[in-house]
Amino acid sequence: MRRVTLTQFLIEQQRAGRITADLRLLIEVVARAVKAISVNVSKGALAGVLGEAGTDNVQGEAQKKLDVIANEILLQANEWGGHLAGMASEEVETICQIPFDLPKGGFLLLFDPLDGSSNIDVNISVGTIFSVLRNPPGGSEPTEESFLQPGREQVAAGYAVYGPSTQLVLTVGNGVHAFTLDREMGSFIYTQPFLTIPADTQEFAINASNARHWEAPVKRYVDEMLQGKEGPLGKDYNMRWVASMVADVHRILTRGGVFMYPMDEKCRRQGGKLRLMYEANPMAMLVEQAGGAASTGRERILDVMPERLHQRVPVILGSRNEVERVAGYHEGA
Repeated sequence: MRRVTLTQFLIEQQRAGRITADLRLLIEVVARAVKAISVNVSKGALAGVLGEAGTDNVQGEAQKKLDVIANEILLQANEWGGHLAGMASEEVETICQIPFDLPKGGFLLLFDPLDGSSNIDVNISVGTIFSVLRNPPGGSEPTEESFLQPGREQVAAGYAVYGPSTQLVLTVGNGVHAFTLDREMGSFIYTQPFLTIPADTQEFAINASNARHWEAPVKRYVDEMLQGKEGPLGKDYNMRWVASMVADVHRILTRGGVFMYPMDEKCRRQGGKLRLMYEANPMAMLVEQAGGAASTGRERILDVMPERLHQRVPVILGSRNEVERVAGYHEGA
């Protein structure tokens, strides 16, 4: 069977008119950065990259050494390519301008360089999440306002998961496609076309230690699942929780499920737990492209109009019927 590389796949998408040459190059550069991050993650203690960096990110969270390394890899890889007008990172307070002496393009790149980094030291899967927007017309030097577009305006989104194998999962608006890194070849190979999330599921992912802080609709839904076959949902559920959003969403894209980081009393003042621009929007695009649904509980994630670069929102995504059930409970609350 012919092995199709990521580059070949992207060329085919370009020939079909789904992406431009600049967007193809942008995704290829991100993929090269992902390979470099994968090497650093896989070395772990051998390279002295575990543990705290001794600094905090813009959210006031302690950075891991690999947070800083992954962020630098992505910034340096993408600033010279000529396809970007600007970048924004979850780890940096303000937008990252392209150096004045380098060519610029028409796209904006946002990324979470190392999602789930609290799991690095215990050797659990972590990942990189990215989102691509168009720079608004008429703007040469992007400002923070340029990035504040609803998720439905994304032209591409994806993530890499660094697990037993490194996989890159991507959408350019024509389904969701997975590629596996062949370390001997140094190429991403197309391994899973058109990932699809079943409408119903018997798996859910949520941080149950926050149960006392949940709002009534989420408490109701989780209580009904825990009642199993004897309860109103009529089936037994299993709970899975990795605490790396990339790993939890990857499982859902692979075999179905529902992932929830809902609004609760601990995160209400922040507006939610997860970052709209770097986590919720790209994952929502992927999930919807795979036939699932993504909601804050109160509205579709991709319709949220961002007000701040580091805005947070509640997230409920995965199998469509389950997400719609939880959203319906919120409407009736």
